[in-house]
Amino acid sequence: MRWKDVATKMPEAWYGSAEAKAVAENVMLAQKDIGGWEKNKEYHIPLSDDERAKIKSDKSKIGSTFDNGATITEMRFLAKVYAHQQDELYKQAFEKGLNYIFISQYDNGGWPQFFPIRGGNGDYSMQITYNDDAMVNTMKFLKEIYSGDEKYVALNLGPEQLTKAQQAFDAGIEIILKTQIVVNGEPTVWCAQHDEITLAPAKARSYELPSFSGSESVGIVQLLMELDKPSNEVIAAIDGAVNWFEAHKIEGIKLETEVDSEGRKNRIVVEDKNAPLMWGRFYDLETAQPFFCDRDGIKKISLAEIGYERRNGYSWYVNAPEKVLKAYPEWKKKVEEN
Repeated sequence: MRWKDVATKMPEAWYGSAEAKAVAENVMLAQKDIGGWEKNKEYHIPLSDDERAKIKSDKSKIGSTFDNGATITEMRFLAKVYAHQQDELYKQAFEKGLNYIFISQYDNGGWPQFFPIRGGNGDYSMQITYNDDAMVNTMKFLKEIYSGDEKYVALNLGPEQLTKAQQAFDAGIEIILKTQIVVNGEPTVWCAQHDEITLAPAKARSYELPSFSGSESVGIVQLLMELDKPSNEVIAAIDGAVNWFEAHKIEGIKLETEVDSEGRKNRIVVEDKNAPLMWGRFYDLETAQPFFCDRDGIKKISLAEIGYERRNGYSWYVNAPEKVLKAYPEWKKKVEEN
């Protein structure tokens, strides 16, 4: 099983078991001194003595992140085991993690991918990060906390913590509105990451250039659509993003896998008038056309133009915006009725 499934999807009674307690010991051991956790760790797998020693020696080192569900997943797990086992150490670890979320938020409301940042000033981990829903997942978690979700009732969090959670969430909404890319006076979508100071679309890895995001923007819009009483600014942001998704959908093509001359599986784009809707992951900020990129950072206009490794090792097309388009009419009707 994957860690994220063990953390939140086991039968409820399991979280009161001795096995869950053993996993919780690993989770608490791995919590950094600052309160967060590293990503891509499998805490349900038993640790050797050497592995435990290494984790202890690294507790003060940089590595805490919200990337790939890290920190939030561990906190969700701790809340579950605490609800069943009432061990105060679990609650203390949870509260330490909650404080980590608070201290890692920028004054402008955004969250970086890593906190503290990994590689010093200039490293993309310091940017406001929508990539892989890092910030959206954090904000959804905070909303659950302050809105009294039953999963956290047993923790009996104090009013100050609940207020901080709501204030952090509200600040996150504000920065989402401020970072939305505006073209000719019209709100569009977002980049996967934005400069933490200028708020402009920003580059991450060499092949992740500043762009309109057809992928990460989806989670942002879904978060905004979940707000109970959206402001006029929020409504305008959603309307603008939906219009952009509608205008930039890709029809008549689909992805298929072929076997190349070397016997390797290879992604190709083929024409198909009955293909489901797709969107590019990245759209050029000037031309608004999808682009593709190798590790050299040079934009290409077709998937076939980039090398085998990036062509087959990255998701260049997505269909997630269709979820937004399908949900939009009902959301719009509800908003207009209220």
